[in-house]
Amino acid sequence: MKYDVIIIGGGAAGLFCAIEGGKRGRRVLVIEHNAQVGRKILISGGGRCNFTNTNTTHENFISQNPHFAKSALSRYTPQDFVELVKKHGIEFYEKKLGQLFCKERSDAIVGMLLKECRKAAVKIKTNCVVNGVRNENGFVVDTSDDIFESECLVIASGGLSFPKIGATNFGYLIARQFGLKVVQTRPSLVALVAEGREKFPAAAGVAVDATVNAEGHEFRENILFTHRGLSGPAMLQASNYWDLDAPMSIDLLPKINIKEVMIANNSSTKKLGNFLVEFIPARVIELVLEDQLIERPMNQIGNAQLEKVGARLNNWQLNFIDTEGWHKAEVTLGGVSTAELSSQSMESKKVPGLYFIGEVVDVTGWLGGYNFQWAWSSGFAAGNAV
Repeated sequence: MKYDVIIIGGGAAGLFCAIEGGKRGRRVLVIEHNAQVGRKILISGGGRCNFTNTNTTHENFISQNPHFAKSALSRYTPQDFVELVKKHGIEFYEKKLGQLFCKERSDAIVGMLLKECRKAAVKIKTNCVVNGVRNENGFVVDTSDDIFESECLVIASGGLSFPKIGATNFGYLIARQFGLKVVQTRPSLVALVAEGREKFPAAAGVAVDATVNAEGHEFRENILFTHRGLSGPAMLQASNYWDLDAPMSIDLLPKINIKEVMIANNSSTKKLGNFLVEFIPARVIELVLEDQLIERPMNQIGNAQLEKVGARLNNWQLNFIDTEGWHKAEVTLGGVSTAELSSQSMESKKVPGLYFIGEVVDVTGWLGGYNFQWAWSSGFAAGNAV
């Protein structure tokens, strides 16, 4: 069975690429190994799909080539996708910081994409497993259903995050098969495991407003203490920049210079722990500071020691030894090297007609709708080139 374009992967990027290709009159087949398309869309944003971020620029993405995403993002913008959402009558709202969510369920976005696919005469095959791909004057895709042929092949198979919904290393295997480099992958937008993690269960479940600085990138939102380390929005953002050999700096009281507050109250007979609990939860104080210090009255602690306590709370240096793994990660850091691809079309420079889009590429967005925008933008770029 022959097509102009075969897209492997029926997620956000694959479906959007299919729509754009179909609109141009190309005969498009989407192959999805799951029983339904858009599985990651359905579970995203707590089931409401944070489908874009109005503040998107290339600076919200991590890649070995930080400028690679510029072209695709400029040609298909958040506003372009918003217009499509409005056209389909899907109600949405801005939660914060430019993050747009569906007011109802995220299946509205999947439904919208499927309607556009039907309008563009896109053929979709689900429960279809790809057994192998070869290039013989065009691409031959051997599947559990049939053998398909096409002029162009688009790999939109995603990364390794959320293996429970079918994530695999398929895209990287195809890239390597055709001689393309793959940047080392690891879980990201993920909770981190702290050094000294045995102390953390006592504070598990506590959330505080904090500023996290990782490799010079600063994020101000909540952090959440877990049984093994830290999670929460600020930590997930910082995980994109996590370095095993470098501590992160965490300001547990970003609105307050707690050193100055303590020194101004250094004549108080209150125990230090009782004084600080007005500013920060007791379980966090017990985790960050030594027990004997917490129990001492303020008027028995010298200013030099109070300065050290202030530095600890406003600039807590914490090393992380691991991530919580692929099953907790929202995205994959790394992927098919951008040096191998055209930033205009997402086509392989080595293999004409072979394209890579979405999460499988070494372009990883921040938390908050950026990765979906990369899916739409990279899918649009390839869809207008295939």
